[in-house]
Amino acid sequence: MPPRLLPTSLSDTLIEATYQRTRRQLLAGAIALGCVVLSGVFWYRLVEGWTWLDAVYMSVITLATVGFAEVQPLGTRGRLFTIILILMGVVVIAYILNSFTEALIQGHLQAGIRLRQRRKLMESLQDHYIICGYGRTGRQVAAEFAMENIPCIVVDSNETSIEMAQQLGFITFQGDATQDEVLIRVGIERARCLVAALPSDAENLYTVLSAKTLAPSIRTIARASTEEAVQKLKRGGADVVVSPYITGGKRMAAAALRPQVVDFLDGILTGADRTVYVEEFLLSPENCPKVGQTLGEAQLRGKSGALILAIRRSDDHLIIGPTAETMLCNGDLVIAMGTSDALRRLNQVLSPLDRRYR
Repeated sequence: MPPRLLPTSLSDTLIEATYQRTRRQLLAGAIALGCVVLSGVFWYRLVEGWTWLDAVYMSVITLATVGFAEVQPLGTRGRLFTIILILMGVVVIAYILNSFTEALIQGHLQAGIRLRQRRKLMESLQDHYIICGYGRTGRQVAAEFAMENIPCIVVDSNETSIEMAQQLGFITFQGDATQDEVLIRVGIERARCLVAALPSDAENLYTVLSAKTLAPSIRTIARASTEEAVQKLKRGGADVVVSPYITGGKRMAAAALRPQVVDFLDGILTGADRTVYVEEFLLSPENCPKVGQTLGEAQLRGKSGALILAIRRSDDHLIIGPTAETMLCNGDLVIAMGTSDALRRLNQVLSPLDRRYR
């Protein structure tokens, strides 16, 4: 689960502007206080002829209004300057205290610090998932990612949705996901996958087009309301398009006809209390020493304990139930089932440098 960040009712732009204004006010107060102190030091040293230490000491106790006696006797001129110094110090210190108290009570400093934390988290994300839209579909996607500790960021233009996501501990960004600037701010170039779950098909299409333009290799999953939208989103570059109505209907029919199969598949694909998982592994010569070997030679089952269910070739040819003679080729997508420990061992065999399961 991402670190919990408290929600705020202000937009990021307003928070940043208020935070910067508060910082400028406090900095101006600190500079003014320093100038007042220096004016006192130079007066007592150059005009009154005191030592530097006595001049600094007199300036500090005067501005602190602690009521100590004069370091050395002062004449009329010196006492008048001291009165002015006290008044200047009181005004400047009161200004600093007022600015700090106002910022603390109204939460400007805390909100600004939280905003900086969110931005640092966004900048540090690598191979993360971007969820565009925190409606009913987006919330479910985010919940599934949270259960599997997948790093993700929620993007939505609605302030209420952003606050809801923040309350659940997600990293968020308030903005229009169809705009290139917003996608760049959430690290589209470093992301592994983008999920377009916005309310309208047009918004999802624009988001997919923007994402593919900025990061052509990113995997995009889009939500569609109609069959026509499914085709348009695929033509627009979406790798996978899901229609809640079509998928929901198929799921209900399968649950009616094959309830045990559906329960089994649900148990290994989703949920936080799973004991068996299904995972996919992409093979390439750069990270997989087993490319070019057969399954029998690689001994994946014996070394990991995971069951190889299928292999999808780079040309989308699907081999279900591969045998020991099946060759592992560059670009293969190996689909395996097993416990978390078995999949971790399989990942170490197939991709020794990949730390996803370590």
